[in-house]
Amino acid sequence: MTSTRPEPAIVASGLRKSFGDKVVLDGLDLNVARGTVFSLLGANGAGKTTTVRILSTLIRADAGTVRVAGHDLIREPDAVRAAIGVTGQFSAVDNLLSGAKNLRMMADLHHLGRDEGRRRVGGLLERFDLVDAADKPASTYSGGMRRRLDLAMTLVGSPQVIFLDEPTTGLDPRSRRTMWQIIRELVADGVTIFLTTQYLDEADELADRIAVLDHGRVVAEGTAEELKRRIPGGHVRLRFADQDGLDAAVRALGPVAHDGDALTLRVPSDGSLRALKTLIDRLDAGAVEVDELSVHTPDLDDVFLALTGDSSNEKVTSR
Repeated sequence: MTSTRPEPAIVASGLRKSFGDKVVLDGLDLNVARGTVFSLLGANGAGKTTTVRILSTLIRADAGTVRVAGHDLIREPDAVRAAIGVTGQFSAVDNLLSGAKNLRMMADLHHLGRDEGRRRVGGLLERFDLVDAADKPASTYSGGMRRRLDLAMTLVGSPQVIFLDEPTTGLDPRSRRTMWQIIRELVADGVTIFLTTQYLDEADELADRIAVLDHGRVVAEGTAEELKRRIPGGHVRLRFADQDGLDAAVRALGPVAHDGDALTLRVPSDGSLRALKTLIDRLDAGAVEVDELSVHTPDLDDVFLALTGDSSNEKVTSR
């Protein structure tokens, strides 16, 4: 008996989009597995929001094909819209309405019955810790509360795929952590998250896979660790209890950077298990006693700058 792999949540091939003479997407290819967080990382103007707008049927690409939740974007736009939710950079919350009324409005738009709508609204208010503020105008909400309400409104329709376009921009660290936890819980429930962000630590923390977008093209894709290993500068730092240990390591490993005062060695390494095993085997063969071992790999800041260059008018933020 053979098992078939589930169809990806999103497949895009050859997406192109220009506004006038400005090319925004230049042959974009994407493949997003179901029940994962896929992060599209790029500087301002790289094409992240344009990609989301195309995939969520808000605008049409000039060329290329897309399937979202098993539906063709061009031939079945209504089916795509029924399967997705979108939380954009700017809140869709109606400030004049209370949190509960915002959610009830979404329930009506999704044609939920009165009883089902009431249950859905109550459950979302509780899930997003908005019960106490349910009857207060959204204009009185903090930034974090508004973002939670915005995402709760997206979930009224029980989407299979959610597009989160820079969902934590402007939030304080506590609110960002809360949003991260909500995203993890959604993925645990089987939802697919397509996340665009300028925050490198956010992609590192949440994403199962990351694509780096530069001038409308994906210039690299992989897990955070895979991307970090592509960039030189990784190393293993070894610290020794005494000078004898340091000298023995130098004899075993050959010419490597060392600091006699700190009793440390810095051995170039990509941080992989294979490289670590090789290093440890060499130390063991030389009967070298190591007091402390730590692995240092480039972070996503290094990855991004190496892949896209450091432009003065394009910025990705690390916090």
